[in-house]
Amino acid sequence: MRILIAEDEKDLNEILVKRLKNENYGVDSCLNGEDAWDFISLTDYDAVVLDIMMPKLNGIEVLKRMRSKNIKTPVLLLTAKDSIEDRVNGLNCGADDYLIKPFAFDELLARIKVMIRRKTESVSNIFTLADLTVDCDSHKVKRGDVSINLSSKEFAILEYMIRNQGIVLSKEKIEQHIWNYDYEGGNNVIKVYIRYLRKKIDDDFDVSLIQTVRNLGYVLRVE
Repeated sequence: MRILIAEDEKDLNEILVKRLKNENYGVDSCLNGEDAWDFISLTDYDAVVLDIMMPKLNGIEVLKRMRSKNIKTPVLLLTAKDSIEDRVNGLNCGADDYLIKPFAFDELLARIKVMIRRKTESVSNIFTLADLTVDCDSHKVKRGDVSINLSSKEFAILEYMIRNQGIVLSKEKIEQHIWNYDYEGGNNVIKVYIRYLRKKIDDDFDVSLIQTVRNLGYVLRVE
């Protein structure tokens, strides 16, 4: 899952980026609204965190541009304690949630998870396909009664695939959702990680779930 943090308080921005990366999210960040809009225009994020009071372009204006372009990415607004009017305006403009500063990181994380869950129309963060179970909160994976240990990147790719099970995902789309703009990897990195996942998810089981669609990408489904 890939998230954008747009927050002009540099220390808070850096803390949020570090903590979210520790939770295995791909994270991009910026310090003003114009850069936020550039990121959003170029990238399909799973969630966006916007501070309302930002230089160049405030969070409300960024949000208005998103919704006017039919960009439906979930948005959480960060607001000052006394800005009731801004919070109401933000919700009326299409924000999915807001959080009042100062806030606890655990609450921010919980609200992000809820927004992403709503986006996928899931009532929980546990996904299943055949005998495969993926718990996106605890990062536990099972096939039947067998627990499967995955690296953070392996899990991130599997999570993205099972949230979009049945949909063919190109290598480029998977890469875009897993790594931020600072990533400098090779052209075959997704192919390598898919091979790792197949070895752990499919090789010891009768039914293969990770399918290759020639010239298009990969899909998680039962043939």
